[in-house]
Amino acid sequence: MSSPRVLIYLLRRDLRVVDNPILYEVAKIAQQSQHPFTHLLPVYVFAAQQIEVSGFLSSDTERSPFPEARSPAGGFWRCGPHRAKFLAESVWDVKKRLGNIGSGLEVQVGMVGQVITDLLDAFKQDNTEVAGVWMTEEEGVEEKREERDVRKAVERAHTEFKLWVDEKYYVDDRDLPFQNPRQLPDVFTTYRKQVEPLRDAPRRSLPAPKKLLPLPNKIPPQPGPFRIPDTLEDTIACLNKPLEPNLGLANPPNYPPKAQSAHPFHGGETTGYERIKHLITSGHMTTYKDTRNGMLGLDFSTKLSAWLALGCVTARQVHEYLIDFEEAKTELGKGVHGYGKGENKGTAAVRFELLWRDYFRLATRKLGPRLFRIEGFKADTSYSWKYPQKDPDVKHAVQRFLEGTTGNGFIDASMRELFLTGYTSNRLRQNVASFLAKHLGIDWRIGAEWYECLLADYDLSNNWGNWQYNAGVGNDPREARVFNPVKQAHDYDPQGAYVKNWIEELRGLEDPQLLFQPWKIPEDKREELGLAGKEWLEQPLKRIEFHPGRSRGRGGRGRGGGRGGGGGGGGGPWPNGGFHGRGRQDRFRGQRRRGNMDKAQDVNGGH
Repeated sequence: MSSPRVLIYLLRRDLRVVDNPILYEVAKIAQQSQHPFTHLLPVYVFAAQQIEVSGFLSSDTERSPFPEARSPAGGFWRCGPHRAKFLAESVWDVKKRLGNIGSGLEVQVGMVGQVITDLLDAFKQDNTEVAGVWMTEEEGVEEKREERDVRKAVERAHTEFKLWVDEKYYVDDRDLPFQNPRQLPDVFTTYRKQVEPLRDAPRRSLPAPKKLLPLPNKIPPQPGPFRIPDTLEDTIACLNKPLEPNLGLANPPNYPPKAQSAHPFHGGETTGYERIKHLITSGHMTTYKDTRNGMLGLDFSTKLSAWLALGCVTARQVHEYLIDFEEAKTELGKGVHGYGKGENKGTAAVRFELLWRDYFRLATRKLGPRLFRIEGFKADTSYSWKYPQKDPDVKHAVQRFLEGTTGNGFIDASMRELFLTGYTSNRLRQNVASFLAKHLGIDWRIGAEWYECLLADYDLSNNWGNWQYNAGVGNDPREARVFNPVKQAHDYDPQGAYVKNWIEELRGLEDPQLLFQPWKIPEDKREELGLAGKEWLEQPLKRIEFHPGRSRGRGGRGRGGGRGGGGGGGGGPWPNGGFHGRGRQDRFRGQRRRGNMDKAQDVNGGH
């Protein structure tokens, strides 16, 4: 019997079995009579710089060796409870699906490069040959550092390292009209014209492997002081354990009675396919362009962004489902308007949004650490940004912004929905970003980091690219674009149903003007509603006027007549704690533990 030769497959944001180039290749190798590997070890790492891992400590007396996973500008947790849950569900789903075809998934916590180093050392001590380490490339400063660290570890072990092209996007990298990322146009429309026609652009997806190589007989365990749970529920509990229930907010929003989340979904490849099929059979792919600016309900937009962000499904898979529907290649969607009648405005709009995801990802490749700098990719230093660390009044304003008590009904409803559900619509993300950056003049990265923490569909490129875009330091050709959130509320929530859904205190009002500009509520009505003396009503952070019928200005339409965007962060005090790995010099910042002992998009984000 030949000695074992193990291939390690390091998963990151490719949490799927179908249309997975690495698994497809491994399955082909397994069918050969002579092949370089006898065993496959898929590995997923909860990366300590991006996700707080102290909840995985084996006992309460242990201390984590890693700095807290907090954001640099706001000191927020990098990954909050909503995204942690969706991520854990996605990891466990791919673990189950791998198990169904003869493999499995080893889950560990730590720094990715060190985890691979430890695995290589442990296999060597056990006289087991590791014949290769494969992983899929990702964009982002931290992600590139991980790839360098893994490469160095593998080269030290004198084995094969292979970095695979990331194929979860719409247009394959190998089909782009340029090779150098600096050739990416600074304007999306120019890029779109280079890759049109969109319906012909994607490559075919890859089938699911029927059987994979088995796991090694002996797998090195997670090193201390951590332990890995045996169930999904315990994994979610470990991810949530270090997070303060209020994420550092003094007055967090409460869930309003009968309010319905627009994003009650579970993570994983399995539920991702279910969602795509539902959108087709319900007709919502066909009507997408007409409904995508909605804010209430499950199906006004595709809500595929969370699955796409983690690679549970790929953009080209979505495209193929649309092709099958448009050309009546399968029974899925038969009887639905548009079935077998070619591309319609709804399916075309979905493809358009998928291309935006491609564009922001390529922009991340081009910009590198500039994506996270306050001056943006333009290196624009003309803005006089306000910083909460330097001014107590700005710090208080930011707290009110995060808590959804700015005094603007549209903005506050969105911020409360985000905190409570991990979701807010694409239309609202544009307005929130414009409000913080353009109306308040506050460091836009605070909003980007808050979104990073809370959004279930957080995607690095779309989040940070969109926040730069809406803050005026990104690739928006109209730098002076400013959204009037009162006008936007009248346009997209004319009866105030969305605002009343999330702001319980205003449910006794009928006049949309008062819902969107609550500082105009008469004194007697304030008394009746129990709102007298409320700071957010008496002293709104900014009084933004709009009178229906007087002005027909556009008030900020956003990209593509209604796209827009968001970007992330967490919740906590304002120290510069945790990793600072995405800015200049890629350095760590504030590397100390505070922990429990001193606690003080749509397909493209929302669509």
